[in-house]
Amino acid sequence: MEMDFERRCWAEIDLDRLRKNFALIQKQAGNAVVMAVVKANAYGHGDVAAVRAMESAGARYFAVSGLAEAVRLRRAGIAQPILVLGYTSPQHAQLLALHGIQQCVFSIDYARQLSAAAAAAGVTLLTHIKVDTGMARLGFCAKDDMETALGELQEATKLPGLEPVGIFTHFAVADSIEPDDIAYTQTQFALFEEVCTRLAVGGISFRYRHSCNSAGFVTQPAMHLNLVRPGIILYGCNPSPEVQLPGLKPAFSLKTVVTMVKTLKKGDDISYGRTFTAPQDMRVATLAVGYADGYPRLLSGRGVVGIHGQPAKLLGRVCMDQVVVDITHIPNVHLGDVATVFGGGGADSVDEVAAKCGTINYEILCNIGRRVQRVYTEDGQETMLADYMEELR
Repeated sequence: MEMDFERRCWAEIDLDRLRKNFALIQKQAGNAVVMAVVKANAYGHGDVAAVRAMESAGARYFAVSGLAEAVRLRRAGIAQPILVLGYTSPQHAQLLALHGIQQCVFSIDYARQLSAAAAAAGVTLLTHIKVDTGMARLGFCAKDDMETALGELQEATKLPGLEPVGIFTHFAVADSIEPDDIAYTQTQFALFEEVCTRLAVGGISFRYRHSCNSAGFVTQPAMHLNLVRPGIILYGCNPSPEVQLPGLKPAFSLKTVVTMVKTLKKGDDISYGRTFTAPQDMRVATLAVGYADGYPRLLSGRGVVGIHGQPAKLLGRVCMDQVVVDITHIPNVHLGDVATVFGGGGADSVDEVAAKCGTINYEILCNIGRRVQRVYTEDGQETMLADYMEELR
């Protein structure tokens, strides 16, 4: 494909690394099905391209957050099973059925409403039952009242228009190695196993049982069951500094260009708020990236980008569309030169960006803006482009 696009600020996604990460995860999953979590635009990587890359590596099951994400994949020709992990309004039961999208069922009230809508539409929906074992978001509340939860689960599995094919829970602290947190994860799993066992005694079983997110996948191989739900590790990032999966390769880097090079005099101030004053004469470069692109304002005066493979520190505040960096020590920087904002080439890694902002790598990746074009590479060559602004024209 001819790559004709405005190289202002863009993300480069290495599809070969996505495939290798998936293959590594599948190998460690053994016989368990790997349900690739591609919600939030595949954690900022671009959902359609990421799904196709993972499909080519053997992925046969995907999960998203909401109906719109699932329908987008169907319209792009993705035919593999897709599970919605969050809420879908019962009024869209027919749309779920039309696109063959599976739905999470997380409470008896929701199950009844979804069942009524499915029956009225004359459709049957494949579902996965969510059990709350200590996350306290969505799910039948087994932690607080096992007997009530079991009664509601038994009813939910027998409602017309719903065909439960899976049952699952979600770990709250599997990304921690603190003893109390490890014990909490074990307690969650024990509760989930109790629910499954007691339902089975009553003749209720499921094709899939799953509990492991990325962190659980890494730290709790005995809890893989017959399906796992990796998310962040698919993209080459670890769930936390304490929980690491050796062999992962980050697939995402953010790039921009130098738009101006100048020499500042001693005493000159930079950017909003005049938070940086040049201590001596120095050379600086302006780059076409800012917080509107998803580069956090919290990196003001703290971030490090890469130019010509050398680190260049941010000076002053991150603006909506621009930043200024110190290039005094980097010779031959010119208008149009490429700078790596994060993800290699002398720049901060996504983990370093997250640490400096007091957040997690998930948030940094998911916050990359829609105006940032995604460029996909294979064998070191650019092969595809996703331009979300173009889609709106």
